[in-house]
Amino acid sequence: MWGVSLVHEVTALLLLGYILSRRNLRFKNLGLRWSLGDLTTGVGIAIGSYCAYVAGYFVVHAIHQAIFGSAHGGVTTQAMFGHPHIYALPFFLINPFFEELIVRAYLMTEVRALTGSAALSVALSVAVQTTYHLYYGWEGALSLACMFLVFSVYYSKTRNATPLIVAHGAFDIFTLFRLW
Repeated sequence: MWGVSLVHEVTALLLLGYILSRRNLRFKNLGLRWSLGDLTTGVGIAIGSYCAYVAGYFVVHAIHQAIFGSAHGGVTTQAMFGHPHIYALPFFLINPFFEELIVRAYLMTEVRALTGSAALSVALSVAVQTTYHLYYGWEGALSLACMFLVFSVYYSKTRNATPLIVAHGAFDIFTLFRLW
């Protein structure tokens, strides 16, 4: 499973690189650049987006309880992924680049260029990313949408993907270590 997922994401990133090159663009045009400041900003975004996730989690679960009369625990990461082998590490390292460069930076850049709407680019990025996290159930995905919203608003304001890759990578690596 991890190998297939890794091949999928690397192939998609190579395709993105090709598409960019055909337009005389590079990954840096999507905001991929490295600096020490981006690392520290990434940590700040990780903290802020985690707070948004926690707040979203409580709101979504309170709404669920109000509507259905009981709280729902949702699907856990452990239930979804079990105990991944060390071979999962490359996937967890590539995944932040895949999600942030394709679903955040490229999608938002293109939608904004086509429509002129920053709000629409943010909304579509959050919607796309939320839908492919539905394996956590509606409650889990909607809670994560609060985190994705922070990421998307940051990208919309700065056009800098590197701190988002750092923040996303921190979450993925933390999740991997929890699963081990």
